[in-house]
Amino acid sequence: MINVQDLRYRYPRAAAPTLHGLSFSVAKQEIFGFLGPSGSGKSTTQKTLIGLLSGFDGKVQVMGRDVTGWGADYYQHIGVSFEFPNHHQRLTAIENLEHFGSLYSEPIIDPHEVLRWVGLQDDSDKRVSEYSKGMKIRLNIARSLLHRPKLLFLDEPTSGLDPTNARRVKELILQVRDQGATVFMTTHDMTVADQLCDRIGFITSGRLTVVDAPSTLKRRYGRRSVDVGFVDSGEIMHREFPLDGLANNPGFLAILKDKKVETIHSQETTLENVFIEVTGEALNL
Repeated sequence: MINVQDLRYRYPRAAAPTLHGLSFSVAKQEIFGFLGPSGSGKSTTQKTLIGLLSGFDGKVQVMGRDVTGWGADYYQHIGVSFEFPNHHQRLTAIENLEHFGSLYSEPIIDPHEVLRWVGLQDDSDKRVSEYSKGMKIRLNIARSLLHRPKLLFLDEPTSGLDPTNARRVKELILQVRDQGATVFMTTHDMTVADQLCDRIGFITSGRLTVVDAPSTLKRRYGRRSVDVGFVDSGEIMHREFPLDGLANNPGFLAILKDKKVETIHSQETTLENVFIEVTGEALNL
């Protein structure tokens, strides 16, 4: 669905390039996460992919065609949800969706149904100016799905959402993928990326440092060990044992047999720890 080779971009009058030769691909029906701190080049890459930036160097193909070769018909096939809401404030949610839905050449999904997907069905007749930030973000997502896009671009899709609605949106993203869409998601939230993405790419200072599945990265950079918490002389003690050969480890077996075990945790690393190890940078927002 997406093929990028040696993508470079410099903003007019900028002292240095924003993107330094990015190369990656996104398969059909994949959720691909683009992870990095603010200012790393995530949004610039996404704007290039959705046709908002020209004048770049390198090769950018989307759905088998150079992105610069698409016309207005491109937007019949893709959906975009930006991090910052951009709705008509004086219109209600349903009026917003009906207005934007009228721009598509093919029939759209019933706007009331799309609002139900994001939990806004009871606020469909409320003016968007009365919406909270989180409600506006969910309306953004609803609008991006109206026309059943083949390729969905999401920018920080759970930013500003409470845990319940964040879960609702994450489940919706997985459902859209399972129904055949491809998702390109930019985020700095490593937990969301770990839960949703089939593969991720780390970007810092306009350079792509690694692309792989979250589980693969955590195995590669994590410790293959378990931490055992147990009671000894009335106190909680901890010992760490290698995963390899654990079933025959005499020290581990002795604790299981003779002590009261309180906890056993594998020492799997987090994506944020992997990011820091790979890039040498903390994930500052």
